[in-house]
Amino acid sequence: MAFKKELKTIIHLAWPLLIAQITQTLMGVSDTIMAGRYSATDMAAVAIGFSFTLPIIVFIQGITLALPPIISRLNGSKQPDKVANYTQQMIWLALAFSSLAVLFGFVFESVTQFIQMEAQLGKIAVDYIQYILFSMPAFALYQVLRNYCEGLSITKPSMVIMGIGLLVNIPANYVLIYGKFGLPEMGGAGCGVATALVFVAMFIATFFYSVKSKNLAQYQLFNRLYLPSKKPILECMKLGFPIAMTILFEVTLFAVVAILLAPFGAIMVASHQVALNFSALMFMIPLSIGMATSIRIGYLLGEGRPAQAKVATKCAFVLGVSIAFFTATITVIGRESIANLYSIDPAVIALASSMLLFAAMFQFSDAIQVISGTALRGYKDTAAMFYLSFISYWGVGLTIGCILGLTDWIVPKMAGAGFWIGFICGLTCAAITLGIRLKYIQNKHIKQQEAH
Repeated sequence: MAFKKELKTIIHLAWPLLIAQITQTLMGVSDTIMAGRYSATDMAAVAIGFSFTLPIIVFIQGITLALPPIISRLNGSKQPDKVANYTQQMIWLALAFSSLAVLFGFVFESVTQFIQMEAQLGKIAVDYIQYILFSMPAFALYQVLRNYCEGLSITKPSMVIMGIGLLVNIPANYVLIYGKFGLPEMGGAGCGVATALVFVAMFIATFFYSVKSKNLAQYQLFNRLYLPSKKPILECMKLGFPIAMTILFEVTLFAVVAILLAPFGAIMVASHQVALNFSALMFMIPLSIGMATSIRIGYLLGEGRPAQAKVATKCAFVLGVSIAFFTATITVIGRESIANLYSIDPAVIALASSMLLFAAMFQFSDAIQVISGTALRGYKDTAAMFYLSFISYWGVGLTIGCILGLTDWIVPKMAGAGFWIGFICGLTCAAITLGIRLKYIQNKHIKQQEAH
């Protein structure tokens, strides 16, 4: 009965998060497609700009992900009066980091002098990057308020507001790229302005929901101003920094592999990107389950029910692995059709189809490791998650990938296939080590509860 209840709760929390994550991905896709239809140079500039801004966006987002485990535990332990304080402390912290991003925007143009690229390409990329960086405070505030709602087990607003963001993004892209309604024709740089407007729109929408919602009235988020306080800010930083760095290392790992594959030619890189892009889309499902599990674990620990938190985690694993089996089967059966969606080049389709077989195997380890990692967030055990993930991704995954993909030490160099085997090994290592750590932390909490 407990299992069934937790499974139902996790599904209820996870499905709006899944739609929100997919919608967020579609924003990036729409930027690339719409800039590409304007010109190849503008599409390349947006891609370059995205590569520079993504680590900053991911880092700020990662810092704010410390909030749900903190406030879900406060909510479970019936301490609503402390929720507002911690949320406002996170606002101060996020604004500090986003202000650094704004300052970086002012000097970024001088940094590009050290990067070799065509003058027109460089100008569009710099404009795009500056618009994004100048909007980072709005993005940071949106992320804090989003995590405030999600930490209190209210996940549907994220789905709705992200949908509003996408609805703003597409027409804003069109108007600003092509210069409609009397506005200047900005090309790819217009995507940067559109994204900045989306961040502002999502912040305003989330702010009004947070202030006006009856579901959140008891937490009195802005009834009084909490000035920056050292202890809660350090707690947020201690939890958030490892989360931010874990996500950053994962994102940069895939970027590094794309660069290492570049000498093998455009067909190899394009095929790798097809398999990676599809895998990233499938990854949204276990990620959403994991995010929901983190919220649920925090709430149950706040209630003093660690045994039930363990049941919730078990439900997440059953759900995640079951879905991975389903998505992996679809990937294997439909790999050629999937590759056809991304390319019309027969060589890319053939190579991408073979890489999608690795992507299918990849999904099982990926589901287990992301649910384990996000569950550890719920237990506030983020430092161990960071160390184990870093060793697994960069120590095991990248090393095996480089040996198999770039050298003849064990087998003749395998190029992309070697790196995908490395990914699978790295993620399997992460799944095992994070799973062991999770089991240890769960038992520790249960023993502490029994001792009381």
